[in-house]
Amino acid sequence: MRDNIIEKPFRLTFLDEPYVSDFFLQTIEELKIAVVQTPKSLDLGRGRSLVYTSELQVVSQMEIPNGQLLYTHSENSIGWIEKNIGETDYYATIQYFKNKVLFRDLLRELYPDFFYTTVKLSELGSVDVAKIRKPFVIKPSVGFLSLGVIGINNDLDWEKAMPQIISDSERVKKYFPASVVDSSTLIIEEYIKGEEYASDCYFDAEGRPVVLSIFKHVFASGDDVSDRVYTTSVEIVKDTLPAIESFLIKLGKKTGLKNFPLHLEVRIADDHSIMPIEVNPARFGGWCTTADMAPYSYGFNPYEYYFNQIKPEWSEILANKDSDLYSIIVLDNRTGIDGADIKSFDYKKLAGQFENPLEIREVDFSKHPLFGFMYLKTRKDNFMEIERILRSDLMDYVRV
Repeated sequence: MRDNIIEKPFRLTFLDEPYVSDFFLQTIEELKIAVVQTPKSLDLGRGRSLVYTSELQVVSQMEIPNGQLLYTHSENSIGWIEKNIGETDYYATIQYFKNKVLFRDLLRELYPDFFYTTVKLSELGSVDVAKIRKPFVIKPSVGFLSLGVIGINNDLDWEKAMPQIISDSERVKKYFPASVVDSSTLIIEEYIKGEEYASDCYFDAEGRPVVLSIFKHVFASGDDVSDRVYTTSVEIVKDTLPAIESFLIKLGKKTGLKNFPLHLEVRIADDHSIMPIEVNPARFGGWCTTADMAPYSYGFNPYEYYFNQIKPEWSEILANKDSDLYSIIVLDNRTGIDGADIKSFDYKKLAGQFENPLEIREVDFSKHPLFGFMYLKTRKDNFMEIERILRSDLMDYVRV
């Protein structure tokens, strides 16, 4: 497999808030991936032997079409990209995916019957919701982590949702810059039926799509829009890999993507038809989540595979794996208590509720809308432990 490695002239990443994992830092250190030198990257990389490159060097390298392998573990880096290389095709590509309206426009030819429209936050009260086919979803046109995503089933839901939409738009400003979440414009789009999946992928130097992971997004109910549980298994990958690869081929033909990582979210219906929800550009799962799970679940490092242009041998990998579930638990704050007012979170008690916790990553919940992440390995016949955390408000682990 290593014989298939193709070295690229310029392998680059960014380091930025709100979170970078030790696994990602160790990977870029070992692979000697260049890091854009900024005050923040120097701080986050302290204590490691990282290879830094100047901002001017990055700007000059961007003049070479498809001559770079860039990766942004955090969408906060989009602000730097806009400021320094905002006139490049690379930034234009990011915007086509990051802005959900531009993304729908891009795929209109592939999905001509899909309904979507936009509304300014300031004009929310003028929407004639009776004329919109339901159910539908309303969300920020530039979003992250399902923040501000609300499902509407009837006119009464709309009346209840309007105050929440306005309050959410103010709340997210506390956590993320406008380049990551911007609720000034909202997109209304029809509800997409089917099971939801998330996949880390990249397009190689020849424009061929490579799938690195597939997770099923598990919900507590039909009205749930949260990010609490993502789970993967041999069965999940086998069932969905053909459909996801098929969509990526169409996306590649439409966009001409090369040397580009992305995190794809789709829904797959019972008839195996696939509908994209969104594409998160220039990265895999946010907060170093899904890519960092792959060594546990499938035994390889997705960052290494991207930077060295390696394609997983899925038939071999799946043939030698167990049938267990590998899950990422997003410990989002559902307590109703502001993180700044919470004294502590009992991560040890939480881990004790599960048969095989692989790792817990703590996050500063006073600054962010979540307590952290937990990686689990679960027997298929013990799915009840996943269902339990799926519905938990986490109050049992909080001290105020």
